[in-house]
Amino acid sequence: MMAVKMRLRRMGAKKNPFYRVVVADSRYPRDGRFIEELGTYNPLVDPAEIKIDSEKAKTWLKNGAQPTDTVKSLLKKVGVIQ
Repeated sequence: MMAVKMRLRRMGAKKNPFYRVVVADSRYPRDGRFIEELGTYNPLVDPAEIKIDSEKAKTWLKNGAQPTDTVKSLLKKVGVIQ
């Protein structure tokens, strides 16, 4: 059984973060291998731009993927979780 997490994968240049919301095994490194990409998060624009495929996210949550605190708050903002 894999410990599957929904978390942010950092992209973008130095001092210019851009994140992809991915589903990954918790043992993989932060920016390493992942299972599926769910969307993106850009904290630099105002308001922050969040694009997440809610269907995929719901499926993963149903299958027991644990979101990190940050991803959980992003999911709340897009209305995937209450």
